[in-house]
Amino acid sequence: MDDSLKTLGIRQLKSILDGFPDAGIGEDMLICDLSSAGVSDERKKAVLDLMRYPIRIDGYTALFCVAGNITVDINLHSFSVSPNTLLINVPGNILRVSPADVNVEKLEDARFVMIVLSKEFMSGVHFDFNKMFADSLTLFNNPCISLSEEQLSLARRYFFLASDLLGTSYPNLRESVGSLIASLMYVFGTVWSQNILSARESASTPEAQTPARVKQIFDRFIQLVTEYHDTQRGMAFYADRLCLTPKYLSKLVKQASGRSAPDWIDAFVILEAKNMLKYSDVPIKEIVFRLHFPNQSVFYKFFKTHTGMTPSEYRRA
Repeated sequence: MDDSLKTLGIRQLKSILDGFPDAGIGEDMLICDLSSAGVSDERKKAVLDLMRYPIRIDGYTALFCVAGNITVDINLHSFSVSPNTLLINVPGNILRVSPADVNVEKLEDARFVMIVLSKEFMSGVHFDFNKMFADSLTLFNNPCISLSEEQLSLARRYFFLASDLLGTSYPNLRESVGSLIASLMYVFGTVWSQNILSARESASTPEAQTPARVKQIFDRFIQLVTEYHDTQRGMAFYADRLCLTPKYLSKLVKQASGRSAPDWIDAFVILEAKNMLKYSDVPIKEIVFRLHFPNQSVFYKFFKTHTGMTPSEYRRA
């Protein structure tokens, strides 16, 4: 599937955010600093409007909240971003800012910094994401951490040093900044793991008590749905990939999440459809083809059942 119209890379982001205070290394990095009290509400609203509808950002994104509160939806989960909270989003996720948060009144006190790093840049950074975040899809389930004053002070020093480097013409600038980022990610990767371990030890919810194997199967199921929902909506496909029967997989997904496996698949398909309807000019009949629906009538019925609107109504909204 051609994602160019609905997946925003750093070049597109810089074009959309033209006029904002930013720094970076070509198309490898974007720093959008909206933490200054002097930044207008209109500029802050423009950034959040960018994510009002489901989009993908083709890069690793960090959102740090200095003041105020916003709610960010990543795939099918909502996360509150409050002062001193750092949110990390990885490529492939579908995200948006909660529509209720996109208003001037809500943003009067909101101040935050957004950093986007391209996949190409991160591939050259000596940091193993799989090693640091392999446990239960950490960044899927726990994309936010609240920084202590000590951690916040450390992050500021990293940020200012990186900003100072970006303002120079030193050779090997890309490698220098990349090494700083790798160092910072290892530091906060450890903080992430410690926070999650503590939360699990103190949690008493049924989901927290889910057996490790069930949780691992659910995590793998979500990974597969994230990758294949645009072409595969049948349980047999996912069960076969996990070497399970469809009935048993459905039971485990329900046990781990409280939602049925078909519900998860349908929700991802709806997010994908919304993404294409809002961020591309692709005709609806082409969306029907890309999402492998047999015809427009079936797609219209599916979309309206889940959203209360027809695809055409949603596109015009």
